[in-house]
Amino acid sequence: MADYTVAAVDEALALLLLVAQSPGLGVTELSIRSGNTKARTFRLLYTLEQRGLLHREGDTPTYHLGYKALYLGVAAQEQVSLVRVARSHLRDIGGICNENVQVRVRDGLEMVCVARWESTQAIRVHTDVGNRRPLYAGASGKVLLAHAPQQVQQAVLESTLTRFTDNTIIDRTALEKELQQVLAQGYSVSFAERSSGAVAIAAPIMDADGEVIASLSIAGPASRITSDNLQGFIDLVVQRARDLSLGLGYAYR
Repeated sequence: MADYTVAAVDEALALLLLVAQSPGLGVTELSIRSGNTKARTFRLLYTLEQRGLLHREGDTPTYHLGYKALYLGVAAQEQVSLVRVARSHLRDIGGICNENVQVRVRDGLEMVCVARWESTQAIRVHTDVGNRRPLYAGASGKVLLAHAPQQVQQAVLESTLTRFTDNTIIDRTALEKELQQVLAQGYSVSFAERSSGAVAIAAPIMDADGEVIASLSIAGPASRITSDNLQGFIDLVVQRARDLSLGLGYAYR
């Protein structure tokens, strides 16, 4: 099959993504991480800077995303139907519970936050759009992993699982059992699996073909999401995930 990739464009985009993931790096470090020569890295960075996608800071220049990158991000959110449909739901859910609400999608063996509503509480479980996390830790990840293709599940289960807290599930058998439970009950709950003191509840979002394409989750401190009100949070997440799925064309039977 013919390869129509333009090398210079590919290298420039790789640099752009690298700066997005690790802002504040200089030419030398970016050249090392990208595998390009320092001279070529500088030319690529200069081109991206001229287009407004990057900007330099300081006497010893470091690179950060520019305003054109922000424009692209906003435009992408406007055009992606999942994010567009999710916005009003996130706002409504946040208005009900005033805890952080997120939509995450699977990207390979990780999940990415694509939309969120931020709680106004002083103490809250914060996340950013674009934030990446592993699939095996936390309610959202377990929902996405439980519905992922078999080869994705195997890759995660056979990998070295990092313990983030005392509650992180790193045993393969225990994780497999947890994923089966998620499928059986239709939602996932996590207690301080990714961050100490945090509780999260997540449910799957489906597209018109019935494929799970994302997870909807609420996350907050254990001081506010307790055994007394947990079921109310579960019911809210499950129902709103269903509503979101309907908005994307899924027909429940």
